[in-house]
Amino acid sequence: MRSVPVSLPPDPNTRAPGWTLPKGACDTHAHIFGPPHLFPYSENRRYTPPAAPVEHYQNVQNVTGLSRAVFVTPTAHGCDNRVILSAIATVGASARGIANIDSTFSEASLRTLAEGGMRGARFHLMKDRPGSEEHLRDHLPVLEKLGWILDLHVDPPDFLEHERFIRSLPTVTIIDHLARVRGKDGVDHPAFHLLLDLLKNDRFWVKLCSFDKTSSVPKAHVPGSLPYLDMVPLAQAVIEAAPDRVIWGSDWPHGNTFVPGRTPNEGDLLDLLAVMAPEEKIRHRILVENPARLFGFQ
Repeated sequence: MRSVPVSLPPDPNTRAPGWTLPKGACDTHAHIFGPPHLFPYSENRRYTPPAAPVEHYQNVQNVTGLSRAVFVTPTAHGCDNRVILSAIATVGASARGIANIDSTFSEASLRTLAEGGMRGARFHLMKDRPGSEEHLRDHLPVLEKLGWILDLHVDPPDFLEHERFIRSLPTVTIIDHLARVRGKDGVDHPAFHLLLDLLKNDRFWVKLCSFDKTSSVPKAHVPGSLPYLDMVPLAQAVIEAAPDRVIWGSDWPHGNTFVPGRTPNEGDLLDLLAVMAPEEKIRHRILVENPARLFGFQ
């Protein structure tokens, strides 16, 4: 049996942010894990996460003031989307989903996912996980037919390598996790220049998310200050470029975290958003108006 690393659980002490979130505030990137006795993990998973059921995420919502959610099927569950369909059914009309799909899915099965609240599919163009231009190209017709969003997960080298293909994507596309540009590389990184250029086209959106994976400042150095502050200039640059196509995600429960002390607290992440977007009307766009328009919340 192959050895699979076990990741850390989420911070059990979610704190409220220092500001009041607007009604309808949406977390556009949260995962649900298991519990595995109900929803088993994929045998091909890269890591084993502790269970993080939807009821625990609802506790996070209650503490922070988040009231809408887009649940993304995690790679630990492979292309078994039942865990997310169940979460959407539990939460109700304030939840949507992003699925993992492959060539085994018929159009009928994808329509069943759509009926269950799925509004898009996630694809990877990264060397450390499955995905390719060919795989994505094969699925573009059905994404367009369903009117689904493409959630594209890339790392800077792969982003640049696949630039021509990405520019040609015909469907609404979210560039996940700020294209994973690192804080230490800053706004002058070629991959970030590409991201800003793509945002000139209204098909492309960007998600502020997963700063604990890309920041070089994982801890606050001054008591009472925030971590991940090196990500602020990147976030502010995309907000300035396309304020009507920026969304925010927590990445709860931060499943592929292995280093103690790096697991984010959602209160910190939301306070960081207030630094990135100090104007209340811009935060309202990012948390309420933009995700409502993109995912069809009423």
